[in-house]
Amino acid sequence: MTSIYREQSETMAPQLVELRHALHREPELGLHLPLTQSKVLAALDGLPLEIATGKRLTSVVAVLRGARPGPAVLLRGDMDALPVRELADVPYASRVDGAMHACGHDQHIAMLVGAARMLCARRDELPGSVIFMFQPGEEGHDGAGLMIEEGVLEAAGQVPVAAYSVHVASNGLPVGTVVGRAGAMTAGSAELHVTVHGRGGHGSNPHLAADPVPAAAEMVTALQTLVTRTADAFEPVVITVGTFHAGTKVSVVPAEATFGATVRAVSEQGMTSFLERADVLCKGIASAHGLTSDVRSEIQYPAMVCAADAVDLGEDVTKDLYGPDAFVRLAHANMASEDFARIIARVPGAQFGIGARPLDAAPDAPFNHSPYAVFDDGALPIGAALLAELAERRLRQG
Repeated sequence: MTSIYREQSETMAPQLVELRHALHREPELGLHLPLTQSKVLAALDGLPLEIATGKRLTSVVAVLRGARPGPAVLLRGDMDALPVRELADVPYASRVDGAMHACGHDQHIAMLVGAARMLCARRDELPGSVIFMFQPGEEGHDGAGLMIEEGVLEAAGQVPVAAYSVHVASNGLPVGTVVGRAGAMTAGSAELHVTVHGRGGHGSNPHLAADPVPAAAEMVTALQTLVTRTADAFEPVVITVGTFHAGTKVSVVPAEATFGATVRAVSEQGMTSFLERADVLCKGIASAHGLTSDVRSEIQYPAMVCAADAVDLGEDVTKDLYGPDAFVRLAHANMASEDFARIIARVPGAQFGIGARPLDAAPDAPFNHSPYAVFDDGALPIGAALLAELAERRLRQG
């Protein structure tokens, strides 16, 4: 059984590459991806699948019902691109100015299509159902949450017993290496927004005004210290201030200053605790300057916590398919965030990383989200085979 999926995925690799390149040329952003949805539906056409599309987003949910009764397993592929102007020198580069598949979601789509085709070919052997979840809006739009609300977890008539996804990386490990981790695989994320209220005036007489800029600047540096002095080093927190706005002219003391930050933490308690301390800190600094401040925070995604048995299965499958050195256990969580966390918070499962760094690229090649990121097509059959094998083995476990 193991060799079937590897052999079949390698045979269909040219088709997967063709699909991936077509998707890459026409990237779409957010929750509404009509061109991408159309390509997915065309790629699934003729397969024995029950297909439904989303109402509030252009998702595709396809259900394969095996010939024998059994549980359901969910496989997910995200579909949206990033608002990045592609600068990579590839023949299939984006034709849409200001949009690029810089995080490899085009590869994820092709991998999931490949898994669907192979599993459909083995329908008579499958004891249970497979849900193929093609999801828009992973890049900050909570597409997974919306698809849950629209019933993806009930698509087969029963809640899945497991859920799996993959994610490629354009640097680090070479193409084909699979990585996984039990516990927190990625961090949860939140946004912190602060507005400092002062009193405007002339830049030559700041003592007659109430300048919010020094107070806001002090908050930015103090928040960094707050992380290092109050967060457990073994439950890391990361804060990055990405926006800072104040004033309209150098000679004017502005009436207010605002900044926004992203916060990452690997546990719900760590996130909640830090945001509470950040609120107290910013308001305290404002008060010390004789000012007031508004502090608002919003948790976006939880940490993605992978089930130990799901990771064990992924390791076994990878080693059986590609040899004992093909799987690497990660020591630490990645502080990026991933809305597949929504799925495996409800269904035990795991996401596996797949190396897609081209063989001729250095380990420190441009990483995901870079306009120069390049993902090797050699990862496509590996991801397809991994997803298909994971689904069938888990179904056979009952």
